[in-house]
Amino acid sequence: MAHGAVLYLLFVFGVVSKGLTAVVQTQQTVVAAVGEEAHLNCHLIQFEDILQVTWQKVLPEGEINFATYNNFFGQNVNPNFTDRVEIKDGELQNSSIVIRKLMEQDEGCYLCLFNCYPDGALTGRTCLQLYELHEPILHVRESDSAEESVVSCSATGRPAPTVTLTVTQPHLSHHNTVRVNNTNGTVTVTTTAELARSHDNSAQVGCAVRVLSVQKEVFLMIPELKQTSADGLPLIIVLIVVLVFVCCVTAVLSLLIRRQKNRWSHRNTGR
Repeated sequence: MAHGAVLYLLFVFGVVSKGLTAVVQTQQTVVAAVGEEAHLNCHLIQFEDILQVTWQKVLPEGEINFATYNNFFGQNVNPNFTDRVEIKDGELQNSSIVIRKLMEQDEGCYLCLFNCYPDGALTGRTCLQLYELHEPILHVRESDSAEESVVSCSATGRPAPTVTLTVTQPHLSHHNTVRVNNTNGTVTVTTTAELARSHDNSAQVGCAVRVLSVQKEVFLMIPELKQTSADGLPLIIVLIVVLVFVCCVTAVLSLLIRRQKNRWSHRNTGR
């Protein structure tokens, strides 16, 4: 009964004493996407008489308990988090929670307290870092010059994404990057460059966007530069010259043949 009473008091009031963290193994930073889910894990690497595991969220005004687990009461989640938080491992030595439908306010640091008897709480600390990265938009349009194209790629994310343009051949030039801070905390980054198009083959343009350790890529093929009427003008002139030359040669040859026939005809008549 005494042991159960101790558990009950721990459950109601929580244990807030901070012990050494060296014996608690946890991931220092967990990276997850807004709207997805995150898994936080703690492992007590030494054997202790664990009465309860308490999970806390670190706030500017202090820590709040949002989930507890013990063998007497099982798991208990703060009513404000019941629809999104769940303790996954039903054991005391290893504790894991999952936070679903992540929101911006979920970002921050969390404490896992292994409430041990008689040593008190052994604490682990892990921080949740959220990111947001939308699909990049790659666009190509013709520039003022007929032999150049303007390539632009935009990406929106949080924190600000890095945008990198690549091309098979030829080289991109005159890079320009613009950042726009959106009202929802995301940043839109647009990188623009000029591409000298080729008559020989098409080029593949790629755009890689990155936030933290997450990267997305898109690719687009730019067809080879079509030959315009101005480009084909010298060839047309050459063809016309050749055609005129052939016609002239044909006419001269025809005239010579006719004269030769007339001569043979006069000789035969004179006989």
